[in-house]
Amino acid sequence: MITRQRVLFVVLVLMLGVGVFSVAAQDKPLRVTYVVNGTLGDKSFIDSAQRGLDQSVEEFGIDVRTIETGFDPANWESGLADMMADTDNYDVLIAGSFSMLNYMASRVHLYPDKVFFFYDASMPYDDPSICVDGCTNVYSITYAQNEGSFLAGVYAAAMSLQTDIEGINESPIIGALGGQDIPVINDFIVGYEQGACLVNPESQVLVQYAGSWSDPARGKEIALAMYDQGADIVFQVAGGTGEGVFEAATEQGAFALGVDSDQASIIADTDPDQAARILTSMMKNVDKSLYRAIELYLAGELPIGTADALGIADGGVGLAYNDIYTEVTPQPVQDLVAAVEAAVLSGDISIITAFGDAAVPVGQGCAAMPETEFDAASFLSS
Repeated sequence: MITRQRVLFVVLVLMLGVGVFSVAAQDKPLRVTYVVNGTLGDKSFIDSAQRGLDQSVEEFGIDVRTIETGFDPANWESGLADMMADTDNYDVLIAGSFSMLNYMASRVHLYPDKVFFFYDASMPYDDPSICVDGCTNVYSITYAQNEGSFLAGVYAAAMSLQTDIEGINESPIIGALGGQDIPVINDFIVGYEQGACLVNPESQVLVQYAGSWSDPARGKEIALAMYDQGADIVFQVAGGTGEGVFEAATEQGAFALGVDSDQASIIADTDPDQAARILTSMMKNVDKSLYRAIELYLAGELPIGTADALGIADGGVGLAYNDIYTEVTPQPVQDLVAAVEAAVLSGDISIITAFGDAAVPVGQGCAAMPETEFDAASFLSS
């Protein structure tokens, strides 16, 4: 028999919604399991997520267990499945990257009393063939990497015109190395291409994919080939593979752009010569986004069952304005980047993407880019 008290309890649960999870979690330290499809130590994407969790441990007193499944994709699905099934040891389970999306989405309905965070892609909430019950217990975080990479393209193309800087040649050629030919990486690259074209319609962007996230030797090989073809700056979007780009830049006396973390600052003490070759990094602030998610969860304010898209305006992406950037970058280029960022925030510049119905393929060239009234040349000619 359904009692009045049970009816009231059900109504209360429905009214509390996402807060139900957080109230239960606050009875004791929140237990978080972080499943990595890779290993710590990439000085980029994976380490950034761990930094956000470490900060949450320090400030919120939560317990975090990090599980590294290695770089063999054959281990990722089973590793995640095992950790999700280990329900006695977590309240919140976190995973990320496009490659892990369906592995989590297809299983969360088996654990309705658990909460899951997924970063770098959105759950297919409306696809019942994957999200059986709508993935209502998953909070997703996406990043407007096309926005951050647009700034990186503006910067790279502007710096490629600064031929008085040793290591910058006369050719308007820059490069981009992707870990894999997948939508999220292509979203970086199309933004980068558009940014370069905004500055210089003669820009050429060399693009190649390594097919790996953990092969620095392969990254170095590709970057050396790009430098040989006339590129003076190569943007690495390849995780640990991208460390080879920095090695190549150092050997060639050329330059590179990092990704996800402020990669120059990370190695400035241990390898200052290599750090000096990383002019800036396109920051995908996974650390800040996970810290924010945990803070909102503990406060009962996290919109579980939905996705948040974090762009420049939200601090989700941007460039690393560190000491190297300030010292090496001429003031007109710094002014240009600041003005472009303001124009993006005001809506005066729209940035193309590799996602959705309006998806733009990589390699379209400057003639295919959307027109804008923004006058980049005026900054560089002053």
